[in-house]
Amino acid sequence: MRGLETGTPRAREARKAVIAAVAVVAALGLFTSACGTGGTGARDEGPALSDSVAGSAQAPSVARSATPNRANAVRLVEADPGVSAAVKRDLKPCVGDEYPVDVSYGKLTGGSADDILINVMTCGDAVGVGSYVYREEGGVYRNVFRAEEPPVYAEIDRGDLVITQQVYEKGDSVTYPSGEVVITYHWRATRFAEQARTHNDYSKVVGGDTPEPAPSDG
Repeated sequence: MRGLETGTPRAREARKAVIAAVAVVAALGLFTSACGTGGTGARDEGPALSDSVAGSAQAPSVARSATPNRANAVRLVEADPGVSAAVKRDLKPCVGDEYPVDVSYGKLTGGSADDILINVMTCGDAVGVGSYVYREEGGVYRNVFRAEEPPVYAEIDRGDLVITQQVYEKGDSVTYPSGEVVITYHWRATRFAEQARTHNDYSKVVGGDTPEPAPSDG
């Protein structure tokens, strides 16, 4: 899922493909955990990710490391009490000491130091289970954003935070969601505020479930 461009056919097919193998686990385990930890849970019409943004505004800070590399990013998530227990259970090395995390550094909140964007994924299928932004304040990194409704993935786009999440409606198979919600957030003074929201509907014919013809009476 790294580097997928939202809205393109290739990106949509890639995101839909990785869901198939882990959809049952995500639906029964991680979606339930999101409901129990202040997330929004499964919805018919997509996630209310603004709930996650508001909930992380008071998250405790985590001590800053001298060099915010990948290993330190993993420790940030592990030490953050605002991260759900379900995500922390998934945060294990896949091979050797390689963790299933994507880490990006960039200017998101206007601070003097780069912000850290961390996506936690499953090992086998790279399905995003949690996205977090850490901002440096007074020598420590503080969690200023979290989204824990899988499958979810966050990116930095020209200084804004872009969250992409699949949408399932009633009657959808676990393999093919109905679409995706792409939300752009911009930092406003002390928190992220929603800037734009796009709902993309997937085709049910191209790469999806082809309707079966109705049986004839003859």
